[in-house]
Amino acid sequence: MSPRTAYRFLVVTLLGFASGLPLALTGQALQAWLSMEGLDVATIGFLSLVGLPYTFKFLWAPLMDRFDLPLLGRRRGWLVLSQLLLAGALWLLAATPPTGALQVFALLAVAVAFLSATQDVAYDAYRTDMLPARERGMGASLNVMGYRLAMIVSGGLALIWTDPAQGGAMSWPEVYRGMALVMVVAAGFSLTALPRLPMPAVAATLPRQELIGFGAVLLAVATGYALTQWGVAPAMRAALAWALGAEPSALAQRWADLATLFVGLAVTLPLAAWAARRARFATLLDGLSGYFSQRGAGLFLLFIVLYKLGDAFAGALLTPFLLQAMHYAPAEVGVVNKLLGLWLTIVGALLGGALMLRLGLWRALMAFGLLQMVSNLGFWWLASQGQGALGTLTLPAFDLVIVHLDRPTALDGGLLMVVTLENLSGGMGTAAFLAFLMSLTQQRFSATQFALLSAFASVGRVWVGPLAGVLAASIGWPTFFVVSTIAAVPALVLLVFMRPAVAALEVPRGAPIDD
Repeated sequence: MSPRTAYRFLVVTLLGFASGLPLALTGQALQAWLSMEGLDVATIGFLSLVGLPYTFKFLWAPLMDRFDLPLLGRRRGWLVLSQLLLAGALWLLAATPPTGALQVFALLAVAVAFLSATQDVAYDAYRTDMLPARERGMGASLNVMGYRLAMIVSGGLALIWTDPAQGGAMSWPEVYRGMALVMVVAAGFSLTALPRLPMPAVAATLPRQELIGFGAVLLAVATGYALTQWGVAPAMRAALAWALGAEPSALAQRWADLATLFVGLAVTLPLAAWAARRARFATLLDGLSGYFSQRGAGLFLLFIVLYKLGDAFAGALLTPFLLQAMHYAPAEVGVVNKLLGLWLTIVGALLGGALMLRLGLWRALMAFGLLQMVSNLGFWWLASQGQGALGTLTLPAFDLVIVHLDRPTALDGGLLMVVTLENLSGGMGTAAFLAFLMSLTQQRFSATQFALLSAFASVGRVWVGPLAGVLAASIGWPTFFVVSTIAAVPALVLLVFMRPAVAALEVPRGAPIDD
């Protein structure tokens, strides 16, 4: 491996860490904070919608393809700016109590997710442009390793730091302030250490026209939101009250909210597409048309939504499941599901990257997808059997400076087994999936196209949350995890029919990764 290749891999790993840190802070770490504050599972499920910007980031990604901030070069300026703004947003979130000001708290969490998605757009495009095709399999694995390491810090260690039974001296606001400082360090790295990218040819579109196009899309989204808030939502509430003939229960209201959400999307997305065409938002339209010009583009998008859907169902409310339904202690969840589990994901990602060199892209996607599906049955077993079915292991007290346990902690054997299977298979599947996404983009529009693809990939993770909350409350956890297993089947069936199209994307097996 050449020094330049090794340095590119180092950059991917460190930027992956910066990408994963805010993802956890708007996901499972946020769920843990809200669970420990006593919010109910349906409310926590709906608050997973703070991740909405991850599914709409392709709307502003074209601006990051078309414009570069001065002095810092291609992609780097957007990375530095988004990382600094993330630090500020995390600091403000830490200063807002979730129970006393839930609406403000949710809006700040949305701001964190928006800035995190913006960082991801810049980083995904930077990584795709920087890595040659033959390095993308290993690059994907190292990216997974980086962001999973970040999730170990912001998820696993944070749960131990905040567990009062273990002498935890930190509150959740203190954790979030610490993560804000880490993002400042990440901005310093992006400013000083990233290799410069060559400038591609830029389309002959006027900057003013691009900004008008983006403004038109924003106006369309705001209009769709207003129609949903003041038109669809009252109509749904009135229809529910008429159908029940009485005041609806809290759970019934959640189902109505979910229906409102999907009707609002059905109104807003076509409206945004119409606005982009009318305002001639060229970078967005050209980037999307460039993607859709390739063979199998529509099937690829459907596959991208479905491939991680089973995983998304199983993991959408995993932290509330373990803390509230299974009654595990925060430190036990932190050690097993966060620390051990995320390390196993890293092992799975590195193993997946190595196996892809032999298996090729299609066979890796199929094999790892099957493993992901089977692993969901582990949570069904855990929900059915409860604690103690496989005994316990005792972890002695320890002090490693950055994390410590004041007393020995019992680790449930069943939880250990299920987490091991789920994280190994999930890491392998993620590595193959990320390599697949990178293979679909064109360099000139890499920000727009990768944002589109990763937004579709985020559909399950973000949109499943509200459904998962009301579904788990309605049918119970064991049946819920059976549903999550079934949800993984359609992607594997579709992959069988996509084999020729996926094979056309593959780098020949055994190709070297050196320059």
